[in-house]
Amino acid sequence: MTSTESQTAVSAAGLTAKHYGAVIVGGGFAGLYALHKLRGLGFSARIYEAGDGIGGTWFWNRYPGARVDIQSLEYSYQFDEALQQQWDWSERYAPQSELLDYANHVADRFDLWPDIQLDTRIAALCYDDATRVWRATTDRGETVTADHVVMATGCLSSTNTPDFPGLASFEGRLLHTGRWPKEPVDFSGRRVGIVGTGSSAIQTIPLVAAQAAHLTVFQRTANYSVPAHNGPIPDAVVRDVKSRYADYRAANNLTALGADWDYREDTAMEHTPEEREAEYERRWARGGLSFYGSYADLLVDPVANNTAAAFIRGKIRQIVEDPATAEKLCPTAALACKRICVDTGYYATFNRPNVTLVDVKAAPIEAITATGLRTSDALYELDDLILATGFDAMTGPLTRMDIRGVGGLALKDAWAEGPKTYLGLCVAGFPNLFIVAGPGSPSVLTNMLPSIEQHVNWIGAAADYLRANGLKRIEAQIPAQDAWVAHVNETAAPTILATCNSWYLGANIPGKPRVFMPYLGFAPYVAKCEEVVARGYEGFELA
Repeated sequence: MTSTESQTAVSAAGLTAKHYGAVIVGGGFAGLYALHKLRGLGFSARIYEAGDGIGGTWFWNRYPGARVDIQSLEYSYQFDEALQQQWDWSERYAPQSELLDYANHVADRFDLWPDIQLDTRIAALCYDDATRVWRATTDRGETVTADHVVMATGCLSSTNTPDFPGLASFEGRLLHTGRWPKEPVDFSGRRVGIVGTGSSAIQTIPLVAAQAAHLTVFQRTANYSVPAHNGPIPDAVVRDVKSRYADYRAANNLTALGADWDYREDTAMEHTPEEREAEYERRWARGGLSFYGSYADLLVDPVANNTAAAFIRGKIRQIVEDPATAEKLCPTAALACKRICVDTGYYATFNRPNVTLVDVKAAPIEAITATGLRTSDALYELDDLILATGFDAMTGPLTRMDIRGVGGLALKDAWAEGPKTYLGLCVAGFPNLFIVAGPGSPSVLTNMLPSIEQHVNWIGAAADYLRANGLKRIEAQIPAQDAWVAHVNETAAPTILATCNSWYLGANIPGKPRVFMPYLGFAPYVAKCEEVVARGYEGFELA
């Protein structure tokens, strides 16, 4: 049966009440590996996916230019050596379409389709205190139960749409980068506006500008971006990495952020300005997120950080011909307090005569009208409006769902003051509910694929341990959870990452508690997870 035929069969299947070893919420890379892992351990499991296809972020984010910002040879599964060796990536940074093909290939290769249910959103999850199982209710009226629930809902899957006055009145095409149509969108001859200059916008803007009659970019906060220098992967590089994949992965997993970013152990301030300039030029020429590895003190010393930030601002001023526009595009915050973006021709796009940059911090957006967008000092007539306004990151996919634990406690209430987890994996009061790449784990500060595999492996081992020892329940203890939340914030506090209004802290969502959500340090995190297990699941109550 082909993947298309099996998707249709699953979507059209009759809905009957059933009990599973695990219900998996989400059909992205985390959900697919969770299904494969749990089935391999002998658990019955089923994925429930809201979309009509798998792929998670690579299913929903189809905007022009969408591609990964981690090198393809790293942003891939490592659990199966034959898969690693046989799959070939066409580009250094794979485009969305190829990542989606990869997800479908994995589902085909490991025969995952029979246990994937598409077009089905989990409307509610409730823990039954009497029977000690989870009850899942779908938006199609189906109810199933499970011993375990794996939340593979993704960190960046709940889109953020600002409550602009008059948004519903806009008569043109309204698009969001996080929910892009499947069909190609033609901007030829159109007056287009895009709100936002984060990663999605930085990838989208050059391609829309090449089509549109005019593109107006509404920027609130400038972001640092470095060139991708994307292109085909040289055969020699592919052969080299594949000849030592296990060692390559192991070395990356020992780094701070879990990726091959050519980390230096010396500090920026040990070197002369000329030496630093040469190093930053080398990083710029290499492209990609290797800027994170430039010097060991960039994320902790503001003076050192500013040497790299000033270098990138200098590049912006060199590339952008209009001095006033260049200054608007120069970020003022510390480098890497928000995730560095990776682009192809972003800054040069502002040299085009059909592109205008509007600073909406100086002239705020007042309203969306039927025919355009109005700021405090001008009205912009638009045929199309693109919202590149990001996501309710990390917690949004969970708190927007009705999840109730022991005694009917709602997760959104448990997290009213900010997310509280133990290891980013479990929440006190929510037994046998596991989160993949949740708040309190390295998650978005790492290469997501190895992080996903590490989490799923831990979850699978925990479920297997319970079964092997005649146990039914694992739950985070409140003291361990409180200590972990404090540790996550203490680890981030001395660094640059905690110094600006980023989505790492939920600062992009009005009213969201300001808490630093990801854990900084992949290698020490993995060591902690292993230590917890070695000590008999220290910090968890097993029953």
